[in-house]
Amino acid sequence: MSMKLLRGRTLSFRSRPQARDDASSYVHEDDGGLLIDGGIIVRAGSFADVKAGAPEGVEIVDHRPHLLMAGFIDPHIHFPQMQVTASYAANLLEWLNTYTFVEEQRFAETAHAERFAGLFFDELLRHGTTTAAAYCSVHKGSADAFFAEAFRRNLLMVGGKVMMDRNAPAALTDTAQSGHDDTLAVINDWHGKGRCHVAITPRFAITSTPEQLDAAGSLARRFPELHIQTHLSENDAEIAYTMELYPRASHYTDVYARHGLLGPKTLLGHAIHLNDHEAGLIAETGSIAVHCPTSNLFLGSGLFDLERLSRMGVRVAVATDIGGGTSYSMLRTLDEAYKIQQLRGHRLTPIESFWLATRGNAEALSLARRIGTLDEGSDADIIALDARATPTMAIRMETVSSLEEELFLLQTMGDDRAISAVYVAGEKVTI
Repeated sequence: MSMKLLRGRTLSFRSRPQARDDASSYVHEDDGGLLIDGGIIVRAGSFADVKAGAPEGVEIVDHRPHLLMAGFIDPHIHFPQMQVTASYAANLLEWLNTYTFVEEQRFAETAHAERFAGLFFDELLRHGTTTAAAYCSVHKGSADAFFAEAFRRNLLMVGGKVMMDRNAPAALTDTAQSGHDDTLAVINDWHGKGRCHVAITPRFAITSTPEQLDAAGSLARRFPELHIQTHLSENDAEIAYTMELYPRASHYTDVYARHGLLGPKTLLGHAIHLNDHEAGLIAETGSIAVHCPTSNLFLGSGLFDLERLSRMGVRVAVATDIGGGTSYSMLRTLDEAYKIQQLRGHRLTPIESFWLATRGNAEALSLARRIGTLDEGSDADIIALDARATPTMAIRMETVSSLEEELFLLQTMGDDRAISAVYVAGEKVTI
């Protein structure tokens, strides 16, 4: 990897913004520089200062007037669901049974899984997403294809073989033992290889028996450094069915607590319909409620209460949830998150939105020392954002006079066309 110096307007976050004018929460350089060596940001600051400390003759890549930020992070997405996005269904359970479970059976075929691994990462990168936490299918081969492609591209990715031993087609189920053993094999084969991180992945309580959740919990105890990802309280019917299946649990969240699956690396997709005790338990264990706005609106699941959960001390993240979600773009996702909070009576600021998509999601993944910022020592996963990417955006930019206005324009009107460039571990990739 060759040393290079990126020049542009830079934005990186120090902490979660507490208000619109919380300038202490971020660093913004109007003419910034990022010196990259060996896939790492080795110096960041004003372009003049960084250039002065760089070796003579270093390659300079000028992205002005675009905004350089850490690559977007998507903490909840389904790798096998590319071809069920935009499938017409009344609600979550109908959507799963009619489309998703049918499609995921195709990932038993190695060639199919390998083809879609390439397409999946192409699409993420085209939208400026450089890290994701992904569900594979129930087949170990789907996880192998996912990680092999991530390793080939040197991407920092989190993923897991889904564990699912009931309430799904026979061709799409494992057993408590085989789910454990296949997950263990994926861990041994891939965790820590390159930039790969394996997640323990019971799909959700409806599709796992207590025995399987026990098996997942045993893996979590054996490998405490691993992420855990599952779904929680997305839909009223889902919650009711879960309580029928787990009558001893005091509520849905208690199902996972009883099996040792809550903790600071647990990603709980959706987490919409939580009572105060559930929210308190999630906060107490340091687990993460992952907001999936386009999916929640598309499936009519409900409106995530970001302000309430944050006030109660719950760690939060925001994600696309493809294929229930309707866009791979974190910009489109932030736009829908803003609208949901408007309906909730909470005004989500643009600066907090972009914190969420970068450092906030990195903190949710416990990876903020590596990704999500432009800090010195961070992996050089970087995107360039063009707020004039379309004629309509360019017209609006003529009247934009602040960083806040530019960010709000990007999230309101931007999509993949606003992603001008993407760097993965310091290497520019084709998008």
